[in-house]
Amino acid sequence: MTSHTPPKDVQEAAQRALGWIEEGRAGRGFSDTGRTRAQQLARGDAVSDEVIERMRQYFSRHAPDKQAEGFTSPGEGFPSPGRVAWDAWGGDPGERWANSETIDNDS
Repeated sequence: MTSHTPPKDVQEAAQRALGWIEEGRAGRGFSDTGRTRAQQLARGDAVSDEVIERMRQYFSRHAPDKQAEGFTSPGEGFPSPGRVAWDAWGGDPGERWANSETIDNDS
């Protein structure tokens, strides 16, 4: 099984999300999965092909959230719960990284 070590910018996005989570900015719908992913990426833990695939699915599903109020700084309501969740999964660097990684089912 292939493992993938998150680059520094992915780790930094997840660390930022953990700070926002600690401040209560994640919103009521924030999942344990998002929290676990943020912790994993923030530590720089290597992730499996399965996690890379889940990250791809997350970013694909939640791309429209980037248009919502509070997603970008400076802006009203920043960071929105959607932005907190986006960064928990590695943010824009995480999206680029997950989409660039080769996983077993890509071949």
